[in-house]
Amino acid sequence: QSSKREWKPLEDRSCTDIPWLLLFILFCIGMGFICGFSVATGAAARLVSGYDSYGNICGQKNAKLEAIPNSGMDHTHRKYVFFLDPCNLDLINRKIKSVALCVAACPRQELKTLSDVQKFAEINGSALCSYSLKPSEYTTSSKAPVLCPKLPVPASAPIPFFHRCAPVNISCYAKFAEALITFVSDNSVLHRLISGVMTSKEIILGLCLLSLVLSMILMVIIRYISRILVWILTILVILGSLGGTGVLWWLYAKQRKSPKEAVIPEQLQIAEDNLRALLIYAIAATVFTVILFLIMLVMRKRVALTIALFHVAGKVFIHLPLLVFQPFWTFFALVLFWVYWIMTLLFLGTTGSAVQNDQGFVEFRVSGPLQYMWWYHVVGLIWISEFILACQQMTVAGAVVTYYFTRDKRNLPFAPILASVNRLIRYHLGTVAKGSFIITLVKIPRMILMYIHSQLKGKENACARCVLKSCICCLWCLEKCLNYLNQNAYTATAINSTNFCTSAKDAFVILVENALRVAAINTVGDFMLFLGKVLIVCSTVAHCFLSIYEMVVDVLFLCFAIDTKYNDGSPGREFYMDKVLMEFVENSRKAMKEAGKGGVADARELKPMVGGDEEVASLQEFHFHFLSLSLFTDCTSSGEAFVTCITQDVLLFLFVCLPITWMAEFLSQLRPPSVKVS
Repeated sequence: QSSKREWKPLEDRSCTDIPWLLLFILFCIGMGFICGFSVATGAAARLVSGYDSYGNICGQKNAKLEAIPNSGMDHTHRKYVFFLDPCNLDLINRKIKSVALCVAACPRQELKTLSDVQKFAEINGSALCSYSLKPSEYTTSSKAPVLCPKLPVPASAPIPFFHRCAPVNISCYAKFAEALITFVSDNSVLHRLISGVMTSKEIILGLCLLSLVLSMILMVIIRYISRILVWILTILVILGSLGGTGVLWWLYAKQRKSPKEAVIPEQLQIAEDNLRALLIYAIAATVFTVILFLIMLVMRKRVALTIALFHVAGKVFIHLPLLVFQPFWTFFALVLFWVYWIMTLLFLGTTGSAVQNDQGFVEFRVSGPLQYMWWYHVVGLIWISEFILACQQMTVAGAVVTYYFTRDKRNLPFAPILASVNRLIRYHLGTVAKGSFIITLVKIPRMILMYIHSQLKGKENACARCVLKSCICCLWCLEKCLNYLNQNAYTATAINSTNFCTSAKDAFVILVENALRVAAINTVGDFMLFLGKVLIVCSTVAHCFLSIYEMVVDVLFLCFAIDTKYNDGSPGREFYMDKVLMEFVENSRKAMKEAGKGGVADARELKPMVGGDEEVASLQEFHFHFLSLSLFTDCTSSGEAFVTCITQDVLLFLFVCLPITWMAEFLSQLRPPSVKVS
């Protein structure tokens, strides 16, 4: 674009990526077809009322199923589903491996013996044993241990609206959760987690509200004392790293000098393992401290921009207070969709035709092409969830862009958030659909590999396990990079109203041209917010609220970079930026004049959109040292862990670091020379 042409953001609005919007709409129609099919085939009655192992729906009269015994029974007075062994789950097939019966009432108290089961049937008229066994035969029949529930029968209560007898015991809830979670590695942790949540739900709710208050307070503090806070946190982190490293080396030296004769032979190996662990921790802490110190040393001149952006971000939240509540609406939308998705999933689990399995019980299965509806439904979970999250990013980006590029802040729209939502719905839903689909394409293979890894745990060899972990790690890194690029692409779309690919290309060029500044913001700024999260998480959780602040800072930086690219402060090309950022630019220009010819390196840093060779060289040097340092750190490990770590580091370097460096160098060669404006 010519430097003499006046650039005006937020103009020439047009719909972007319309084909992707149509594709997303068609996909959602397919999701609705799956839900309608499962309801129309009678699965709704089986899901809500429940059914026994013979295909009879509880609470109504049933028709006889051909060649299936005990089918066609009248269960008008038996409204609840009772499992003989409710905690026996098939985690692979996600179902309860137990006989299900229709009963008149759930046992509210634990039944320890068959006599208790018989007494419960006589008093409540609810037979908990198989239909072929009369209550009078519970204590006399030799088949009673097989046809009656597993003892002791846990106390249970009917689930509201679904008429299932669910055990009151909290450990059974953990096993139910294990059936829904694919990648559970430690069942004991899940048991403790669910138990803690159920017993402390009131405290958790209170702490969540407290986290909101503390997050808002931290946002205000960051705005008014951002300069002091950044340097204080930086100094504290460096001193803490030095102190922690010193303590680890001191403990290692003390442990090494301790006499070995006083240790019994059984504990000698444990002492040696502890000594080796201390050495590894001390080396890792030393490497971390050196890297942190070097980063702070290199980035010290670029902290000023981070401080200015944090200050302006605080002003953004004053002018746009609804930004604070944006996570609530996103969370509410996600919850509504997840409830719909789970309900449809449950419908799918009870749809199809009745088929007798090997045990003589009834299962409902879908045959033909319709059996693949599960996969379609799972893809829908990921794509639509990512779509909702992307809508939040586009909404926040649009509101912040409107604030930044409005010269007179008194002329801001009445509700910039609502105006941003309106622009999103009218123009940019296709862009959001395309960006979220790209994330879905990366996330699905990673989840499949994680599932394969969990299913093959303990069966595959070391080489296969290493390859799987390396692929999962690379896909995770790729997903994070794409998430970051998508967010900046949404910002570029909000500014110029371009499609996703054009916006992603523009955003990537700007990020590459400002590589060192991006590194400064992502190290100093994000680390500062991370410490704020840690500070609040010590008593609550606050990630979702401070992540909005982090997003605002990233959007402001891209706006600042684009502003300085197309404007220079001359008449007709005035800056849109805030006074604080204007002071940063003026200070940069003064530093350039004072530096003269000797300040070529600083001058390059002070021109946001100029020069790429130095930054590309810096990236290459950083990647080389990063790989060398990673390999050196891996040498402290041994055996299989060493092979796994070194493979991951090499793959990360080859497939993530090097391509980014080469792309940055390629774009720097394509960039036209800068044009001086008189």
